[in-house]
Amino acid sequence: MNEIELKFEVPPAQAAALARAVATPSAQVIRLQAAYADTADRRLAAAGLALRLRREGRRWVQTLKGRGDGLMARPEHEVPVSGGGAALPAFDATRHAGLPVGQRLIALLADDAPLQVLYRTDIRRTRRRVRIAGATVELSHDRGHIEAAAGQRLVVNELEFELLAGPSAALVALASRWVRRHGLWWDVRTKSERGFRLAEGLHEVPAVHAAASAVAEGQAPGQALAAMLHGALSQVLPNAAEIAAGTAAPEHLHQLRVGLRRLRSVLREAAPLAGAAAAEARALERDWAGPFGALGAARDADVLTGDLAPDLDVALAAAGLPPLTWTAAASGFSPEPAAVLHRPEVQALLLRSLALTLLTAQPDVGTGPVRRPGSRGSAQAAQGAVVQADAPAAVQPFDRAAAADLLQPLWKRVRRDARNISAASPEALHTLRKRAKRLRYMMEALAPLLPPKRLRRAMAALKRALNCLGELNDLHTADARLAALPEPAASAWFVRGLLAERRRQGLPAAQRALAAVFEAPPPWR
Repeated sequence: MNEIELKFEVPPAQAAALARAVATPSAQVIRLQAAYADTADRRLAAAGLALRLRREGRRWVQTLKGRGDGLMARPEHEVPVSGGGAALPAFDATRHAGLPVGQRLIALLADDAPLQVLYRTDIRRTRRRVRIAGATVELSHDRGHIEAAAGQRLVVNELEFELLAGPSAALVALASRWVRRHGLWWDVRTKSERGFRLAEGLHEVPAVHAAASAVAEGQAPGQALAAMLHGALSQVLPNAAEIAAGTAAPEHLHQLRVGLRRLRSVLREAAPLAGAAAAEARALERDWAGPFGALGAARDADVLTGDLAPDLDVALAAAGLPPLTWTAAASGFSPEPAAVLHRPEVQALLLRSLALTLLTAQPDVGTGPVRRPGSRGSAQAAQGAVVQADAPAAVQPFDRAAAADLLQPLWKRVRRDARNISAASPEALHTLRKRAKRLRYMMEALAPLLPPKRLRRAMAALKRALNCLGELNDLHTADARLAALPEPAASAWFVRGLLAERRRQGLPAAQRALAAVFEAPPPWR
């Protein structure tokens, strides 16, 4: 079966209030002690599997979990283990025989590789059930720790919402209410992932990049939109979790920004596929602008201090000038990305994006409107639930012609803007770059419907053009930061002149790269 849940980290300042909110008279408290196992070569983790034995009160349960969809669903199989007592029973892969996830485990262990305990968890769980909008949801407040064999520990304080029955939209609605009330932030990292990192001594993991699009010929329009939104969120959420948790590198911020730009591109350009929810898609895209801009300012600071500064300091040294204090030039790029992601309104945007994905994934879309969490109206709308109208009698399947209808207007706008960029202002170039990025991300999202050879040629040309435009934008951003210094030194004036010369030299290259994009017909023809 698939486990459908959302998990949120509890801010320390809200821990006591949240504990009181969960611990109603109907709540139950149980201690959960678990051991997670893998082989010496970590083949289970590499395959996305987590195998544990957990003591729940007086009984033991063996659980196998597979790799999830990146949002809220994950295959899970539980088997009670006979016997009791405090001693850890033996792991047995055959307990999960007959299920796809179990057969994968059995195949991985076909050479009889021994399993060893990598880490353990000791959790005090307070749980209760909530009925909302025709669904039953179990709330689990987990407090305790994860401990590796070497003695390292991680504190656990999280709230899980697991759907037991009913529509998944109700799960999102309930989570939205608790996020607003207690300042929770969505964490897609599982306990098994966190435990594995602890056992392996991994403070950072690689950033998550975009995966191949799941759009397919013959889907309903809403399902095609849902596939595109799902793909974007699958890149956004893991990178956002690393940043919010304080375990991120600069690349996580970059990939988060890429994922959010993909998400906003789909919301903006493919909104008509949402049917009656198109207005919500467009509103959601607009509402993402503020957080996206705040995260972009932080990304600009990373580029300035990490990419441009070392090269420019070499030029200053060659001219006999002292290096600049780049931290001063980068000041004002605030707030910190983690603080942006911790904001309840940003978490609400993530959940609204998920709600729209779930709604449009329904096969009978022509959808009804999506109510925003906290909006006025019905009781469901006040809880952030999805409200659905009657479906139309027939829905035209999504195909290459429909994909071309989405891409053609954007292709024409970029081609028009690219014709005379030699006289364009930095602001106009930035607008062109944003439109070209939307074109790139929409072509990637619709790639399964487009001729592969033509698409590869167009994408290669577009990426070269975007690299040129990106370099021009970085130069302009650095110049703007230096111009804002209250008392610019001689070094700052020298660098500003150098940046202006690089922009002058880079503009023809950008013009040639953009012209190459449009030398061939659009890739959908």
